[in-house]
Amino acid sequence: MRPREVLGIIADTLHDAGWSLDWISAVDREGRTIWIVDGHGYGKRFVVRGDEILTAVVKLELAIQGCGYERTHDRDVRTGP
Repeated sequence: MRPREVLGIIADTLHDAGWSLDWISAVDREGRTIWIVDGHGYGKRFVVRGDEILTAVVKLELAIQGCGYERTHDRDVRTGP
């Protein structure tokens, strides 16, 4: 599977679970491209960065799961406190 396909699957899954997702690229002080991904839903907001877009989106997905949200079948389940 290509990275762009994986990105699409993760983004679709998060969107289907009720999360809004945005990303942007920027150049840091050392001239490297970085990716900043913002996800928000259920009164929570996560902002992560990565050297590649797929890395940043995976970090976001892990942050959301770490907060206790997970996707179960076709509905969202809050598993954390």
